[in-house]
Amino acid sequence: MLALAAAGTLILPPDALAQFFTPKAGGSPNANDIASLYRIILYIAAVVFVIVEGALLYSVLKFRAGKAKVAAQIHGNTRLEIGWTVAAALILVVLTIVTFVKLPGIINPPNSGATATFLSASVTRPTPPNGKALTICVQGRQYIWRYTYGNGCLNNAFASKLPYSFQEMFVPAETTVVLDIQSTDVIHSWWVPSLGGKVDAVPGYTTYTWFKALHAGALYHGQCAQLCGDQHAYMTALVRVLTPSQYLQWLSSQEQAIAAANAQVTQLRQTLTASGSL
Repeated sequence: MLALAAAGTLILPPDALAQFFTPKAGGSPNANDIASLYRIILYIAAVVFVIVEGALLYSVLKFRAGKAKVAAQIHGNTRLEIGWTVAAALILVVLTIVTFVKLPGIINPPNSGATATFLSASVTRPTPPNGKALTICVQGRQYIWRYTYGNGCLNNAFASKLPYSFQEMFVPAETTVVLDIQSTDVIHSWWVPSLGGKVDAVPGYTTYTWFKALHAGALYHGQCAQLCGDQHAYMTALVRVLTPSQYLQWLSSQEQAIAAANAQVTQLRQTLTASGSL
């Protein structure tokens, strides 16, 4: 009884089962649309399941065979068969309409809520109506994610000395973020459920996705969703949401920290070369 009571305290609170049967949402508009579309399909499927299984159970109990009875030979009911065929077709039509209503919000990114100097325009990626978004390059490697910040991060990140981070991505709130996703070795899959769908990182190709984090101060957890080797389970992804001003401050401090680290490495290399150790 004590064990059952403890299990009940864990399961019964609403937070324990929050988004247990449905996708995570709340972090980005596309994630919210994915979750709402999933719920609509789930509820319709649940109603169909209850009706079908209820009719089956009713028939099994109502028309079960007796010892001295001969089963009735029924050859079909045309009106009933036409009725459930039409009902199934109508359900498919409704699901199709709802899906196409929701798809634009999942595929097409909206404009950023805050005007910022770090936004850049692009025609080769998913773009908001005004064409401006924050670009972050996501590079998967066994077994960690690298994030490079700024326009041009695909081709000249090192020459431009763009800031970068590992495992944890930093983004401004209410800003449309477009991700350019690549892999250096095997197929990985970038997925932070609360921010939208997962996207594969395929060697030799660039894939794209977007999200618009709604809440500053939030920290979203994700995971590589493609089995990529023996340490796949350790390849986590984190997205920390800052205010736009905090984001600009973080970019500046990150650039300074990287520059200082590079200067130390250069000095160490010169020292080792002069001593003949390198």
